[in-house]
Amino acid sequence: MRSSLIGVFFALTTLPGLAQGPAQGPEGTPTRIRGTVEKLDGQTLVVKTRAGVDVPVGLAPNVTIAAVEKRSLADIKTGDYIASTSVRGPDGKLRALEVHFLPPGAGEGQFAWDLAPDSLMTNATVAGIAAAPQGQALRVTYKGQEAEIIVPPEVPVVAFVPGDTSLAKPGAAVFVFGQRKPDGSVSATRVTLEKNGVKPPM
Repeated sequence: MRSSLIGVFFALTTLPGLAQGPAQGPEGTPTRIRGTVEKLDGQTLVVKTRAGVDVPVGLAPNVTIAAVEKRSLADIKTGDYIASTSVRGPDGKLRALEVHFLPPGAGEGQFAWDLAPDSLMTNATVAGIAAAPQGQALRVTYKGQEAEIIVPPEVPVVAFVPGDTSLAKPGAAVFVFGQRKPDGSVSATRVTLEKNGVKPPM
């Protein structure tokens, strides 16, 4: 089980490249697709996007399939390595939309993200935890820089676990990393699926 988890985490270390990645590469343009499973037909996963469009996604031979398990704010400790999507509030402070655990050093940094308008993804080490008026304040460090992220109590906190295609049931929430090729087709290299009602929040 531990080796499987390491494999899942290793596959996620390219998150920053995807976050930064509008550039066309030899294999296509990095893309992220969020939605629900319509069906799995062989090696083709049909995803209904948040815009209501059905998108066929080919599963690459080396595709990594993961799921997420629920965690809580209380599980986050100083020294943990986490990733969090956040947006700036009117006061200029970052407020988390979600938090997920990562292996130390995976994709360290802060990048533009597309979960919400003007959102950021921060992959960093927790340097301190303090109470805040609207939840908890996480002080995190990355690449010699520091940021504070306010995590409201209702924000989902999850950890990655290994998954398989049995989770690709119609209606299940899904988050796809892949490459959009010049002909418009999408090949997925990483797929995170809902498990036991816990949806990938990133």
